[in-house]
Amino acid sequence: MDGEPDLWIGGSWRHASDRGTRDIVNPANGSTAAVVDEATPDDARHAVAAARAAFDDGAWRATPVAERATLLNRIADLLQRDKEDLARLETVDTGKTLAESRIDIDDVTSVFRYYSRLIAVQADRVVDVGDPAVISRVVREPIGVCVLIAPWNYPLLQMSWKIAPALAAGCTMVAKPSEVTPLSTIAFARLLEEAFAEASVPAGVVNLVQGSGAALGAALTENPAVDFISFTGGLATGRTIARAAAEHVTKVALELGGKNPHLVFADVRDGDWDTAVDHVLTGVFLHSGQVCSAGTRLIVEEPIADDFVAALAARAAKITMGDGMDPASETGPLVSAQHRAKVESYVQLGIDEGAQLITGGARPDDPALADGYFYLPTIFDRCDRSMRIVAEETFGPILTVERFTDEAEAVALGNDTEYGLAAGVRTSDAARGERVVRALRHGTVWLNDFGYYAAPAEWGGFGKSGNGRELGPTGLAEYQEIKHIWHNTAPTAAGWFKG
Repeated sequence: MDGEPDLWIGGSWRHASDRGTRDIVNPANGSTAAVVDEATPDDARHAVAAARAAFDDGAWRATPVAERATLLNRIADLLQRDKEDLARLETVDTGKTLAESRIDIDDVTSVFRYYSRLIAVQADRVVDVGDPAVISRVVREPIGVCVLIAPWNYPLLQMSWKIAPALAAGCTMVAKPSEVTPLSTIAFARLLEEAFAEASVPAGVVNLVQGSGAALGAALTENPAVDFISFTGGLATGRTIARAAAEHVTKVALELGGKNPHLVFADVRDGDWDTAVDHVLTGVFLHSGQVCSAGTRLIVEEPIADDFVAALAARAAKITMGDGMDPASETGPLVSAQHRAKVESYVQLGIDEGAQLITGGARPDDPALADGYFYLPTIFDRCDRSMRIVAEETFGPILTVERFTDEAEAVALGNDTEYGLAAGVRTSDAARGERVVRALRHGTVWLNDFGYYAAPAEWGGFGKSGNGRELGPTGLAEYQEIKHIWHNTAPTAAGWFKG
């Protein structure tokens, strides 16, 4: 970065072929944090070709499972060694607090450790075909060349959900971080280079290019040399990728965001009211709402709605905003001026649609925040599903409030979305909680909690939140092909044809 080449292709670091660069902006103050290489379509095609050559050579995919598991553990060790540096890059890049970034690096580490364990115990499946002379096995093999495209809000975490299982499976890959937040992924690639040198991993197993999706998309997603595309990002881009992949029947896994309901029943008044308020607050305003699984739709039972919203508004108004490097900051800025403008347009839309603005709805007036892309935590009450602000993913610090009168209506409202990534349910009635979480059509549902995930548990959504899964055994299976091997140990003539 800042003079060093930032594209890693075929085992070598290089500048963009046209020497193009991009300024990476610190969203907390608008300053230039770094200048990085901006790949061209030719660079992207060369990266795919390098991954293809490395896969077809066969040495990497034939690497014993135990060695791949050891490599993943070594990467995890290096992540912890470099945790502070990576976390600082993540904060400078995205604006999130340093405390959040440190947790992210720990989570990245846990993903590599998990897939190290999983690949070590994964075994072939023997099928009984009713003939003692036949050994019938179902085996897993690497799918091939993978294109891995990660979003800007959790750059290294989301990329790790792709790179770790791809390496575990024996695939080769081209990683493309968001052009807005590439710094931690570039640093991670240098960490990989160190681990790969120690383990004698062939050149081209992992390649890195960064640049705009508009410029690089076709070279990566329409390329017949690619076997699998994993994309995390917006619905419109996901549709474009799916259409491009269809030409070559390339397998895709798409995680396309969500508009996530958080259902709160009136019985929380008799339980832990403060914890319920806290979980709703954290679920929507962590990382300034720039989270695909953020609980942006509060659906609250009528008898407590006024009091619950008032408590939320009081807490939201006290959230400390600031530079993520400042330990006093509880949340940071939005990622860019362009994204803040998008959030502001949704706030104006909510006002125009008749939603009741309770708090926020403006930039902070603190002069110390004037140069950054900050926006106040915002709550709209008296919302309904006819409003675009309720139906569309705003990806910012905006909470909309809807009300219900009974359990059936709560479930109907929770499922009334074209997305289906995540949802939350808050109730002190255990039986009701179980009924509701089973009735909600979302990929992850939290009961009396919100926002957590675990590497061994699958992540992904229903509906237009995408297809495929990351994490868990299914996250590894995305990077594997299934082959059936039928071995006849005592072959005899079939005798079907008599001539």
